[in-house]
Amino acid sequence: MKSFRDLIKEVHQKGICQQCGGCVSFCNSIEHEVIGFKNPNKPPVYLNKNKCLRCALCYLICPQTHALEAEINKTYKFSNFTTMPLGSFFNLYSCQSTDKDFLQYGTDGGVVNTIIYYLLEKEVIDGAIVARTLGPFSREAIIAENKEDLIKASRIKLDISPQLEEIQKFHTYTNSLPKLNQYRFKKLAVVGTPCQIYTIRCMQNLGIMPSENIEFCLGLFCYENFFFDKAQVENFEKAFNVKFRDIEKINIKEDLILSIKDTDSRSRSIHIPFNQLNKYMRVACNACNDFTNIYADISFGGLGSPDKYTTILTRSEKGRSIILKAIKAKKIKCTHLKTSVKDNVKELITKYSIKKVKRRENFFKY
Repeated sequence: MKSFRDLIKEVHQKGICQQCGGCVSFCNSIEHEVIGFKNPNKPPVYLNKNKCLRCALCYLICPQTHALEAEINKTYKFSNFTTMPLGSFFNLYSCQSTDKDFLQYGTDGGVVNTIIYYLLEKEVIDGAIVARTLGPFSREAIIAENKEDLIKASRIKLDISPQLEEIQKFHTYTNSLPKLNQYRFKKLAVVGTPCQIYTIRCMQNLGIMPSENIEFCLGLFCYENFFFDKAQVENFEKAFNVKFRDIEKINIKEDLILSIKDTDSRSRSIHIPFNQLNKYMRVACNACNDFTNIYADISFGGLGSPDKYTTILTRSEKGRSIILKAIKAKKIKCTHLKTSVKDNVKELITKYSIKKVKRRENFFKY
């Protein structure tokens, strides 16, 4: 049987651990955590090696082993990334929130927070795991229970956020039912990157707690994430003539867009092509080939939509249903996309999806 030792050898030592937190979140013994993060910027390690059950679950759910990919792909009705880089989806939309607060403080059209708030209002979920901004390229996972929480968490940044670790704080892998009864939130939505959503789907495929509490997986388009140490911050500021302290907002469309506050309190935008950001990209992102978050219930991103609008791909039946209900309830409004426009948007998204697939192929050649 595989174990965490195999993950160390096959994933960590190759430098491709995504630090998604899946193995940490769901691998606990009755009394002790088996593995965990001693350093948040490095892969997890054994905390109690002698407590390891060698159950292989950490290995199976890791997004870099792809051990369950055949089963997951069968569930989601597509074969592979190269033939269907966008994955399966019902429809493509370009929408924005009708709530002025979510539109003002959110990224793109503020749709992700609007959908979460709509789910909370309808009591479909009790909370959502989202990323709260701490500073430029820095954020932490929180559980949002209301509109105020969602607004505080707005303004997306690009470093990896440990959404799955937030679940771990309340649950253990072995004999978790007693702990589950202490958990305040019975129904969750999770906003995550492709590696995080993939891990959740693997957990659901295996029926491992607490994945049954996750009602909605809201996936973000993700071309790459970034990591900055002190030296990299200095290099970045010098290369692009910007100070981290002046970055008000970060967005991604066809490139990285920084909103900068100048000395006269006006804002200006800086566009940085992805090919100029390679030295700041997390190495593990080279090993990922999912751009549009193909395992999510709904995928969200800015690519292909005009300013202040969000591109949406509805993937599961319940994802499709909630978007249609939100539109009907006038929580979000959509631009009318003619067939030719939709085709252009799909072509653009496909282009970035293929670029990410090829980047992974090239990475493993060397």
